[in-house]
Amino acid sequence: VAIGRQALYSNTTASNNTAVGYQAAYSNTTGTYNDSFGRSSLRLLTTGGNNVAIGAASLEQTTTASDNTSVGHGAMNSNTTGASNVAVGKHALLYNTTASNNTAVGNVAGYSTTTGALNTFVGREAAYSNTTGQHNVAIGQSANYANTTGNYNVSLGSQALRFNTTTSRNTAVGYQALYSQTTA
Repeated sequence: VAIGRQALYSNTTASNNTAVGYQAAYSNTTGTYNDSFGRSSLRLLTTGGNNVAIGAASLEQTTTASDNTSVGHGAMNSNTTGASNVAVGKHALLYNTTASNNTAVGNVAGYSTTTGALNTFVGREAAYSNTTGQHNVAIGQSANYANTTGNYNVSLGSQALRFNTTTSRNTAVGYQALYSQTTA
């Protein structure tokens, strides 16, 4: 099903796809079981399958990735080949490119993550600065906000581990727990 100017424009043998919106799933040629709702959502997808993109520019740069779910304006916009990710919220996992198995729920949750995998971020600005950090859990508004490369951190509570940047294997539970720790 294609509704909108240039929706599923490049489709050749692909089947079981739904694209609604200007250039939704525009480049899809053989990818199957994709659902794209919103202007330019899944626009560059060519062969990936089982993706859901809801919101303008959601999963826009995905090319061959599969099994992603993205809900929100620009959510997971930069993803190219990362698979099995979930992003819910405006610009959640915005810069994720090749990382897989991440879950980000909340506006700009996991915003800067590029290749960090196996993370769970829940809350507005949770792990906002994370780039390559892996196996992190950040639950709460701005939890683990400044983390860039730290791994195996658990932050539960608003602003827990707020200024941690590169340290690993920390556990912070409660409002502003380990708030000022940076690189200890």
